Amino acid sequence: MGTVKVAIVDDHEAIRLGFAEMCKQEGLELVGSAGTVNDLLIQLEGADCQVVVTDLSLDDGSLVSENVAQLVATNCAVLIFSIADKANLMRSALRAGAVAIVPKSQPMASLAKSITLASDGAILNNAETSAMIDADLLFKEASLSAREREVLSLYAAGMSLKQVAFQLGIKQSSAKEHIDRVRVKYARIGREAGTKVDLFRRAIEDGILSGDLL
Repeated sequence: MGTVKVAIVDDHEAIRLGFAEMCKQEGLELVGSAGTVNDLLIQLEGADCQVVVTDLSLDDGSLVSENVAQLVATNCAVLIFSIADKANLMRSALRAGAVAIVPKSQPMASLAKSITLASDGAILNNAETSAMIDADLLFKEASLSAREREVLSLYAAGMSLKQVAFQLGIKQSSAKEHIDRVRVKYARIGREAGTKVDLFRRAIEDGILSGDLL
């Protein structure tokens, strides 16, 4: 078996430096290290990488679901290395294809072991990952359309219906109709969405808005 080739995305230099040292100690080959997924993808262009370790939240404001999807598309296994305190973001990461959640509170040797297992295509069934999967089985999707998600993201983030309509180039009445349909869809599956605060919470839960807004 060859040396596992791994990369990391984290906006804290200290974490990246610590990760690099861990790779040396554990016999892993570090092939990329960056503060954003886009920067890492540029580094990895044409390179071989088996596993990418990334944090849930990055300073560039990117969504973890989009980050994970981009990384998975390169045929890398993705591990989330995080303090693991935001259930909605962890759920979004797993839905997007992340292999597992590895808490930063665990020893670096545990992360190294997870990297090796992930490179072999093994199923990582640690407590954090299992908890998110079990919770997701009870989570009800509202099945919003792309336009409904777009309108909800703007409205729940603080815009008025008039501002949403202007932003999207649609009539204010159309924006209101989309929000009304969103409320109905959430109500049908027992997820309260009667107020703007409720809609904000549903948008956070479903990964439509970043959990950093909380």
